[in-house]
Amino acid sequence: MNALTLTTPALLFSAISLILLAYTNRFLAYASVVRSLHARLKEDPSKLIVGQIKNLRKRLALTRAMQILGITSLLLCVLCMFLIYIEKQLFAEFIFGVALLLLITSLGISIREIQISVRALDLHLSDIDKHI
Repeated sequence: MNALTLTTPALLFSAISLILLAYTNRFLAYASVVRSLHARLKEDPSKLIVGQIKNLRKRLALTRAMQILGITSLLLCVLCMFLIYIEKQLFAEFIFGVALLLLITSLGISIREIQISVRALDLHLSDIDKHI
């Protein structure tokens, strides 16, 4: 079995950072859409807008979970590096395994969120189809 070294968890830093950046961009886009829908809802409380708001609520909850799991994974990678540094190899390997599981879970939730996002776009497309 290969020993876990400081470079192993460090390799995940750039990947996790890019993932967190993508998650943050998604969150900012949702914030903009929420503000827009809020204004539209006051003018026209249609079923379509209410459906979009319910959909966004789910997507925001999933995005929050993705971010929390991704950040926790990154924190555990740092902790893993510290444990390697103080020569606590067994604990480091366990923590690194947990960090990987959290990252996998975060990515899995991301897939689910994408599926919900596609459904939201389908609502828009079906509404457009009515006017064509």
